[in-house]
Amino acid sequence: MIPFEYAVLRVVPRIERAEFVNAGVIVYSQKADYLGAAVHLDADRLRALDPDADVDAIRAAAEAYAATCTDAAAAGPVGATPIGERFRWLTAPRSTIVQTGPVHAGLTDDPAAELDRLLRRLVL
Repeated sequence: MIPFEYAVLRVVPRIERAEFVNAGVIVYSQKADYLGAAVHLDADRLRALDPDADVDAIRAAAEAYAATCTDAAAAGPVGATPIGERFRWLTAPRSTIVQTGPVHAGLTDDPAAELDRLLRRLVL
């Protein structure tokens, strides 16, 4: 078993209401040299919180988080940093529409499989 950390990617369409929809998961394992993310934005759930939400723009912002994990070139300057620093940058507190929840830790045999499991359990 190897240690890993994860954070749920969430969408907070109206910051003043503090309501959110889980939209993805980011998984990091230093020991496995792994950083991955999966995104699934449920447009109907998002519109239930904010009927005027720009779903396409929000989806693009959430997918940028995932791209930062897997595509160093798409990540801009942060893409040149080690994956541990990238994970910390992605999970730093923000007061934007797309943000991450708290970081949690666990043990797994396969970080990529853990990403799929967490996406199914926490987002889908």
